[in-house]
Amino acid sequence: MRIVSHKKLKEFYQTKEYENARVALQRWYDIAQKADWRNLFEIKVDFPTTDYVGNQHYVFNIMGNNYRLVVVIKFVIGNIYIRFVGTHKEYDKKDCSTI
Repeated sequence: MRIVSHKKLKEFYQTKEYENARVALQRWYDIAQKADWRNLFEIKVDFPTTDYVGNQHYVFNIMGNNYRLVVVIKFVIGNIYIRFVGTHKEYDKKDCSTI
């Protein structure tokens, strides 16, 4: 898969408050970049707790669900767009199918 930009990931884990997420987010990035996912079932092989929330938006639990990562995945062209990375509490305030 091609991750169009991982700027949001870097900005998040380079923040002192969230630097503990660095290893987990870098692991997600490495796995996703090497993957050739075609559907949710293939994603779940690598990340079993992934959820589809509609409108091509997928939610990944990071660090035992302490953090959430929301991405848009365009399977046909193989692109991933990072839409949100934050705490579970911040995630609960968002409509993640539209961000």
